[in-house]
Amino acid sequence: MRKGIIRPLVICIFQKDNSILVAEGYDSVKKNYFYRPIGGGIEFGETSSAALAREIEEEVGAAIDHLEYIGTVENLFKFNGETGHEIVFVYDAKFVDTGLYEKGSFIGKEDNGATYKAMWKPLTEFGKGKLRLVPDALLNLIAQTGEGR
Repeated sequence: MRKGIIRPLVICIFQKDNSILVAEGYDSVKKNYFYRPIGGGIEFGETSSAALAREIEEEVGAAIDHLEYIGTVENLFKFNGETGHEIVFVYDAKFVDTGLYEKGSFIGKEDNGATYKAMWKPLTEFGKGKLRLVPDALLNLIAQTGEGR
């Protein structure tokens, strides 16, 4: 996260039954876990849909299709004590390799070499407030568009 920069991002609500694919994060200042759909940064001159396809290919080595734009969320937040600001484009899509839907989890790799565990979590776990889905407005956007059903 870079200070004073609004970051354009794209994430995808990959769905399996009543679950969505998320990566777990941890805020060491707040001492709590959160979950975010996978995706990444949009580069200058790149559309959000092209960025999503590139990020998923780079991070998990998978091709995607059936991209459908869901909406955009402006996200002002604190992470590890620092203020962040993102404009997040949200899509639904499908993995071309349907075998990814059979795995309970798999490892993704960020461009800085850091890894994360992508896992399927029931959407109802977020609605009940047991788990925190970020960006915070994402759950409402999913409910408004009928995704996750």
